Amino acid sequence: MSSLKTLIFFATPEHPCSYLEGRQATTMFVDPRARVDKSLYSQLTELGFRRSGSHYYRPHCRGCNACIPVRIPVERFQPDRSQRRIRKANQDLDLTTTPVRFDEEIYNLYERYINERHHDGDMYPASREQFTSFLIEGSIDGFFLEMRREGHLIGVAVVDVLDNGLSAIYTIFEPGEEKRSLGTYAILWQVEEACRRGLPHLYLGYWIRQCRKMNYKTRFRPLQQLVNGRWVDLVS
Repeated sequence: MSSLKTLIFFATPEHPCSYLEGRQATTMFVDPRARVDKSLYSQLTELGFRRSGSHYYRPHCRGCNACIPVRIPVERFQPDRSQRRIRKANQDLDLTTTPVRFDEEIYNLYERYINERHHDGDMYPASREQFTSFLIEGSIDGFFLEMRREGHLIGVAVVDVLDNGLSAIYTIFEPGEEKRSLGTYAILWQVEEACRRGLPHLYLGYWIRQCRKMNYKTRFRPLQQLVNGRWVDLVS
């Protein structure tokens, strides 16, 4: 089994940044041949890495530190008025945790979500191969949070379980259900689930101050950011 001391890292060539127009990006990847277990995955996450399928990565851009790893210290989290309202509005949903696996119903929801909400992104068009490589492959100890209304699947959150917290990998939802704010609702549920499991953190991936699509992350307070190898409270 690999360890932090034995890992080899690779960097991609520069490519157009997906978030900041006019910027070039470089991504650092863990050697895909490395055997990463839950313990090592947890250590990598603590260092600001993220999982996408079977790949572990973090931004490594020359002259740019815009992508900041963030996490919620769940025991100190206090929902604001808007978040309490979202939680109340979704009390009619049935929530179930299920194993990470290919499921036609979940894929169909994923396809609708990507094709209708991200038709201008690099994940369009959705495919079964993409769904599998992104959300199923590489899962070590994860689950799907299925959200149903009267039996109809309207949302799924993909969650990883770490030694030191939960990691919010991705959330998809029925495009016609935007008013429910299921992305926020899924995070609120994961905060509560981390508390139930006695895990201290919920990792939310990267936050970019200049990216409006990521503003929702700063509404979860307190929020911690990784700066110079230390996790500190975000003040803004």
